[in-house]
Amino acid sequence: MPRIAPDPERQQPWLIFDGDCAFCTTTATWIAERLRRPDRPEARLIPWQFTDLEAAGTTAERAQHEVLWLDLRGDVSGGAAAVSAWLRYAGGPYRILGTLLRLPVIAQLAAAAYRVIAINRHRLPGGSPACALPPPGTEPVPHH
Repeated sequence: MPRIAPDPERQQPWLIFDGDCAFCTTTATWIAERLRRPDRPEARLIPWQFTDLEAAGTTAERAQHEVLWLDLRGDVSGGAAAVSAWLRYAGGPYRILGTLLRLPVIAQLAAAAYRVIAINRHRLPGGSPACALPPPGTEPVPHH
């Protein structure tokens, strides 16, 4: 699959996730199905391995460690902040939850919970050894 570069004329935000991780893929898909809204384009789910991350304004190292949200302005947020942005974009009652996740104390707790989940994703339902985060300093190896 060719690498996808963000188009400045994009009509939908992107959620960039680890396509090699079954837990990440399943979770992103499960959440996307629940955030569908008939009045707006859905976020596009894209594995980081098939994304031109440099053009998106981020790195493979970052994408290996956290889900990334690329909004329509081209701003990138990661981890719990990406989930918050996705919920706010979805609107309706999800906007309220996404906004709550931005409050200082809640944002800190959400970031900590996200890190625990990310570090242990290979141990969670649907996870496999391929889901384990690489050790610090490991060079990302994207698919071509």
